[in-house]
Amino acid sequence: MTLRLFDTAARELRDLTPLEPGRVGIYLCGATVQSAPHVGHMRAAVAFDVLVRWLRRSGLDVTLVRNVTDIDDKILAKAEAAGRPWWAHAALFERAFTEAYDALGVDRPTYEPRATGHVTDMVDLMERLVERGHAYTTTPGNVFFDVGSYPEYGSLTRQRREDLQPAEETADAHGKRHPHDFALWKANRPGEPATASWPTPFGPGRPGWHLECSAMARRYLGDTFDIHGGGLDLRFPHHENE
Repeated sequence: MTLRLFDTAARELRDLTPLEPGRVGIYLCGATVQSAPHVGHMRAAVAFDVLVRWLRRSGLDVTLVRNVTDIDDKILAKAEAAGRPWWAHAALFERAFTEAYDALGVDRPTYEPRATGHVTDMVDLMERLVERGHAYTTTPGNVFFDVGSYPEYGSLTRQRREDLQPAEETADAHGKRHPHDFALWKANRPGEPATASWPTPFGPGRPGWHLECSAMARRYLGDTFDIHGGGLDLRFPHHENE
């Protein structure tokens, strides 16, 4: 039996033909561990668990990468409100997600990388984007993706740039060239804990979630892979807890 999947770019059902015969690489946007999991998060996990089981039952060697976003604005804000360190808050709810996956019988992914463990990969990717003119730095050390530098931006969702909502980066907007440009790296803000900051060539700060998945996907699956789940296909919840 041939498996057919909906191709977001082509807007049609297509036969799954692995890039490498016998092997399938899947990247699934995982949880932003700011609060307890809900049914939407588990729906995505179960759906891709069924897919992976089917592929493996069909004799394919599947590599599933499901990330954990363990640093972002909401984690910092909710940790402060709860009176606990941000990293302890993230760890608490990462465990809650793991327990929920286990309760539903969802198999563990091949790799489950945390964003905080891949800052060097993010810096490498940002340097490449800046060098190629797709990103730029601002004072005091933010890095923004320049959507105007990439003509295909918005093509997967069939949206024109002028119809898109401005990126919600108001706290980091100083020096943005265009409202649709979004933060890849956020400079450390006044009042934020020093532990939520990493030294980089652009200045101390922390990643924006737009950058994290790209860097981790490249690390574990390379520049090309077969299936990306979450974030693009609107039939599945995004990895942010909303």
